[in-house]
Amino acid sequence: MKIAVASGKGGTGKTTIATNLALALASTGRTIQILDCDVEEPNCHIFLKPEIEKTAPVTVSMPKVIEEKCTGCGICADVCEFKAIAVIKGKVLIFPELCHGCGACKLFCPEDAFIEVSREVGIVEEGESNGIRFVHGLLNIGELMSPAVIDGVKKAAGDQEIVILDSPPGTSCPVIAAVKNADFVLLVTEPTPFGLNDLELAVGMVRELNLPFAVAINRSDVGNEDVKEYCRREGIEIVLEIPNDRRIAEAYSRGEMVIHALPEYQKTFEACWEKIAGKGSNLHS
Repeated sequence: MKIAVASGKGGTGKTTIATNLALALASTGRTIQILDCDVEEPNCHIFLKPEIEKTAPVTVSMPKVIEEKCTGCGICADVCEFKAIAVIKGKVLIFPELCHGCGACKLFCPEDAFIEVSREVGIVEEGESNGIRFVHGLLNIGELMSPAVIDGVKKAAGDQEIVILDSPPGTSCPVIAAVKNADFVLLVTEPTPFGLNDLELAVGMVRELNLPFAVAINRSDVGNEDVKEYCRREGIEIVLEIPNDRRIAEAYSRGEMVIHALPEYQKTFEACWEKIAGKGSNLHS
């Protein structure tokens, strides 16, 4: 079962929940893999401290002009939806950072003046920590093609019983790349006006993708009841509530796992999983 942990905004505690859920389930004897898909700023490794065993580059295809064949007609620039090509005085200019590798320029070029070459946009690292298989991606600085690195992370998924994906925050293209094809999405929020606003956006996203989901509320005893009221009104199940426990913040600041510093939370995360697994079994029955 593939569980994507997502949030409409950053700073809600998504990574804390993803890593502690993975560790809690691993301690019960299940085989677990965690995929850190927040490739612009991955941080699961800070808490899980994996031993990295393998590193592989992530590449994308981009066009290269065969100048002897090019007539400077400009069709390639016209068909490029991402404005990655410009034709100036008959010369083709390609902007690699904008290119999405769609291949339209090569397809429509009447002179067959394009070939495709590979360009590295990031890396994927694999390892292990506390019996958990670990994968994360690192997007090269200045690159925009985070979905390509996210896909590289997801391709490294193994045959573990449970795969947990720590998604990027928000509801944009990188998040969709991370959560698509998941069996279940756990949306993490907080009981504040900003938390509610971004939860509504995230709910709209997963509903548009037709993905089953539930909500986890972090710092559940601060703010107001608006998030819970919204979930009741929309028929959304809340499967996890974590209080505003100062001890959790202290453990987090030390880079410690919550369930190691505060063992009583082991049962909290196990109970969360039982609710998710129950919903998942209903979907697959």
